[in-house]
Amino acid sequence: MNHTADIRSVRPGDAPQLAHIQTESWKAAFREIIPADILSEYTDPEPVTRMYEHLLTHGSAHGYILERDGAPHGIAWWDAAREPDMAGAAELICIHSLRDNWHKGYGSRMMERVLADAKSAGYARIMLWVFDRNVRAIRFYEAHGFAASGRKQPAFGAVEEMYIREL
Repeated sequence: MNHTADIRSVRPGDAPQLAHIQTESWKAAFREIIPADILSEYTDPEPVTRMYEHLLTHGSAHGYILERDGAPHGIAWWDAAREPDMAGAAELICIHSLRDNWHKGYGSRMMERVLADAKSAGYARIMLWVFDRNVRAIRFYEAHGFAASGRKQPAFGAVEEMYIREL
């Protein structure tokens, strides 16, 4: 069966779909990583929808939706790095997809778009934070040229590590 997948920039009105993809992805990907009470708090669709409504109205980040056969399936966001000592770098803030289509190349298509757009925006490198126990995501990032920096921080009751790559 041939499926079409298109990536487009986010637009006003996308908040419910963005929130759905993020919360469902978090539930599937982080249930063994983030403590259940914290995961439950951060996968409540209502506040996540409000966050995306705010970002779509007031945000400056670059957001994308990957639609598979016309239905939203994946999201990605990037912007200038938020870390003070990473000035001049871009940051991949998130990349999520619904579990039923993991390992089918859609995440790679989203990543290629983010990397190309960050590079064409003038960034020479890009960083991201990933949970140090999220082996599946770490393999994905390493396959796309990211390397562990050794820098870690607590987040959501777990530990994140910064990964970096040149563009």
